[in-house]
Amino acid sequence: MGGPYHQFCPVAKAMELLDERWTLLVVRELVCGSQRFNDLRRGLPRMSPTLLSKRLHQLVKAGVVERQVVDGESRYVLTAAGAELGPVIEALGAWGIRWIGHLGDVDLDPKLLLWDMHRNIDFAVLPGGRTVVKFDFTGVPVRQREWWLVIEGGEADVCDADPGFDIDATVKGSLRRLVQVWRGDCTWAAALASGEVAVSGSVAVRRGLPTWFTLSGFAAVPRPVSA
Repeated sequence: MGGPYHQFCPVAKAMELLDERWTLLVVRELVCGSQRFNDLRRGLPRMSPTLLSKRLHQLVKAGVVERQVVDGESRYVLTAAGAELGPVIEALGAWGIRWIGHLGDVDLDPKLLLWDMHRNIDFAVLPGGRTVVKFDFTGVPVRQREWWLVIEGGEADVCDADPGFDIDATVKGSLRRLVQVWRGDCTWAAALASGEVAVSGSVAVRRGLPTWFTLSGFAAVPRPVSA
């Protein structure tokens, strides 16, 4: 952890733990429901496994996280103290999406987008059985272009290699525009009308696909009105 601030202020004491690089993003993933180490890594694709282990150890030591062993597998679960950080994460996210709008190309990550989308699916409106959605992103390196979401039995998985199942829908388009849709900066209808995003599949699938995803929890945050 960083050095102490030597202030009695509770904000200073909290930040002695939380202002280390990546720490609050680890908490964000835990708040979003990830518990297994590999799931945490998928939500933090640019964080090294070594650093993730270190941050988890610090959070466990601080009493924010509890390490549990379930069926021989380690899981990291927020304690009561950790759960109280949920509204803090929500407030930071709302402030960030309201006041920090610029996204550089380096901020756009197809792996992170699909990981976020896979845990925000409205299973009640999906067709029955297995549903496979292929994503073909433009404007990214070839090795990052193609991704698959496999949705079945109330669960979803993100694949970076063809899972071999029949594809029900293909979403092709600009990664930037799809990120903007996910963040609530642009609607599905506007992205489709612009031609920057296209959905192929049956008529029912093309009409229904935008409703399959509940979007980021920050998508509905009001934005400042431009002067």
